[in-house]
Amino acid sequence: MLQVINVSLNFGSRKLFSDVNLKFTKGNCYGVIGANGAGKSTFLKLLSGEIETTKGEIVLDKNERMSVLQQNQNAYDEETVLRTVLLGHKRLMEVWDEKDRLYEKTDFTEEDGIRAGELETEFADLGGWEAEGNAESLLADIGIPSEFYQTKMKDLDSKLKVKVLLAQALFDNPDILLLDEPTNNLDIKTIAWLENFLLNYENTVITVSHNRHFLNKVCTHICDVDYGKISIYVGNYDFWYETSQLILRQQKEANKKAEARAKELQDFIARFSANASKSKQATSRKKELEKLTIEDIKPSSRKYPFIDFRFERQIGNDVLIVKNLSKPGFFENVSFVVNKDDKIAFLSDNVNSISALFNCIAGVDKDYTGTVTWGKTITYSYLPKEYNKMFETDLSLTDWLGQFSKEKDSTFLRSWLGRMLFSGEEALKPARVLSGGEKVRCMLSKIMLESGNVILLDEPTNHLDLESITALNKGMINFKGCLLFASSDQELTDTVANRIIKIGKTKDFDKYLTYSEYLKQL
Repeated sequence: MLQVINVSLNFGSRKLFSDVNLKFTKGNCYGVIGANGAGKSTFLKLLSGEIETTKGEIVLDKNERMSVLQQNQNAYDEETVLRTVLLGHKRLMEVWDEKDRLYEKTDFTEEDGIRAGELETEFADLGGWEAEGNAESLLADIGIPSEFYQTKMKDLDSKLKVKVLLAQALFDNPDILLLDEPTNNLDIKTIAWLENFLLNYENTVITVSHNRHFLNKVCTHICDVDYGKISIYVGNYDFWYETSQLILRQQKEANKKAEARAKELQDFIARFSANASKSKQATSRKKELEKLTIEDIKPSSRKYPFIDFRFERQIGNDVLIVKNLSKPGFFENVSFVVNKDDKIAFLSDNVNSISALFNCIAGVDKDYTGTVTWGKTITYSYLPKEYNKMFETDLSLTDWLGQFSKEKDSTFLRSWLGRMLFSGEEALKPARVLSGGEKVRCMLSKIMLESGNVILLDEPTNHLDLESITALNKGMINFKGCLLFASSDQELTDTVANRIIKIGKTKDFDKYLTYSEYLKQL
């Protein structure tokens, strides 16, 4: 068990959080959420001991082992892949290395023999004799071929490095597992493997992630970093979000009777408790949910942008015909027809192929063979993956957005920016100083103002926080026009797409089905 007792953390005059008291228990997975800058990753560093508390203490039960997913891909460059995984159990490797050094001595003494005996006993107790086999099995499960086991990490492709570091964190079932953005740069198959691994994990997991599908699949509890506090709620991310929004709506409807508000929440909880996803904890989780009261969960203080895509011109039957489209180095002879009710998710093992395809379809790139034919009733808007050049200007956000609006009145433009969380003086700052997430919100504002009846989105969730991703997801679901998009956000893809097209060197797959149905066919 891991306990956080009266913990506060200050950075200079800034108080990140104060008087935090939490208990993390065996068999549960805790998802840490919060606005950008709230201190999610910092909290994991506190738990691991990487940074010290300003006040209070972190208490780990004696003899329990904690493992942390390493973020620095170059930290083990001189180690082999197999040894890197074994280093996930620090004490085991300390014993192993000391034992080896003793046996390599040319002047081996009686005292060395006694010490070696002690080390051999501890080595066996720590599972040392089975360690290499277990590490190799874990590497195989996570998708690392055996020919790489003795390869040095510095010679490994970055996509494989991520998997090795994940295997290191998971090695030998640590009592406490800390994972900061564990799905970043992982392929879909590995993410699915990790989800199943954690669903059957019997110890404690604490994770920070922007992957909502992952949070919903594996989490039994949510740790919300908000109001300068950290609070634990039973349930996964969707349950936390929907409950928080429900209570926020109730607070705004002051004329409703308290009893009616409480009943609405209890009805919601009762429906959700029947869907507890993690089977081992389902019964206890349901009991916890049933005990919740309206006072148990606070509405989040975080704000969500208002994303609502609408179009002015109705869509005709002819939307888009792509015929024998080829772009050297990316794809060849790709053909498909887009219909007016389509919301198509484009997939590829090479993400650059999708960006190249979208650039051709949107007319950004004319260097291709084949034909792209848009219907006469179609007006389209495009959010490319690369848009930074559009912000290399000293124009204020108001003037920047005005370039794409029929209405040039500053009050109108500032109100539009306000709905995308640029309030007050923020609307007057230069476009060139925006963060990655702010640029995406501006690009989404541009698309909404353009009112296209077809929208192309290339990785629109890049740089966005959970709040903006959730708002974008809802906006895409509610859009009545046609969508062509590519996204690494599994939840968004699964809830929006009604058709999947996979692009390899040619068009490899094209069917009307959801993303979940597509994954089952792999």
